[in-house]
Amino acid sequence: MNKLLLLAIALTLSLGTQTASAGSDFCGEEGVWIEILGAGSGEFTDGQASSSYLVWQDDVARLLVDVGAGSKFSFEKSGADISEIEVIALSQLQPDHSADLVPFISGSEGEDRELPLMILGPDSNNPAYPTTTEFVDRLIGPNGAYSYLAHTLTSASKFGYKVRATNVPATGNRRWSRYKSDILSLAAIPVAHGDVPTIAWRVEIGGKTIVFAGDFNNDKNKVATFAKDVDALVASHAIPEVSRGQLREEFALPSELGKVAAQANARMLILGHRTTRTRGRESISRQAMEASYDGPILFANDNECWGL
Repeated sequence: MNKLLLLAIALTLSLGTQTASAGSDFCGEEGVWIEILGAGSGEFTDGQASSSYLVWQDDVARLLVDVGAGSKFSFEKSGADISEIEVIALSQLQPDHSADLVPFISGSEGEDRELPLMILGPDSNNPAYPTTTEFVDRLIGPNGAYSYLAHTLTSASKFGYKVRATNVPATGNRRWSRYKSDILSLAAIPVAHGDVPTIAWRVEIGGKTIVFAGDFNNDKNKVATFAKDVDALVASHAIPEVSRGQLREEFALPSELGKVAAQANARMLILGHRTTRTRGRESISRQAMEASYDGPILFANDNECWGL
């Protein structure tokens, strides 16, 4: 066999391997799937990336919800293509939900992307927290920490696409629903999470509906109505049933999560943002949730993928 023929065979095998690896490495090829990029909470000892979720439709990754520390590494493992992500939707701006935003943007250099990258996140009436547009400007604006990326905010972006940040109301009771494309639509409501401006996201894609409730204390029970009849409710399992005090002002108890899922008639409940306080107590938490909710309860781990 001559060298040219061997080279041709090697090239064919290489191209075949590249084609086979396109798309998700963990999810199915058809339908809507939720991949867990980060099921942790930012603690040193939980062994997981911080909060982040990837929504797939028909083997194409379309949406990122939160980009906590370590989520970019999980994204690389997922097989997803950053050029096909329409939106990065942030529920809040604490590091365990937003720390990898710059790595996602800087890492997209050289990718074949032309459409704008939308970054949607909470506004703020708390001086301790910036709005999402201020947050992005402080990171990659002309006077930001990574000002060499400021070009991505302009039409002269060297990356071939523009980053566009938008503030979503994080106070009051109004439902925001100003994002709709041919592929997905997004809505959001403010939720109570201590003094941190926080929003929950409702996603409609491929005939399925998902609510990413994130961190909330269930004040006024708004999430149940917002999540009515969803295919999946994704919430934080950050505190055990015995929690008291400040933790109760920031997070819902497992029993409350069960009640919310039941009132919403959610088809499944996926629990992320798992902390060292709750890991190892899953059976106790499950019992508290099942007192109200009889649907599937899934305790998330990094790079697991759940089909809807």
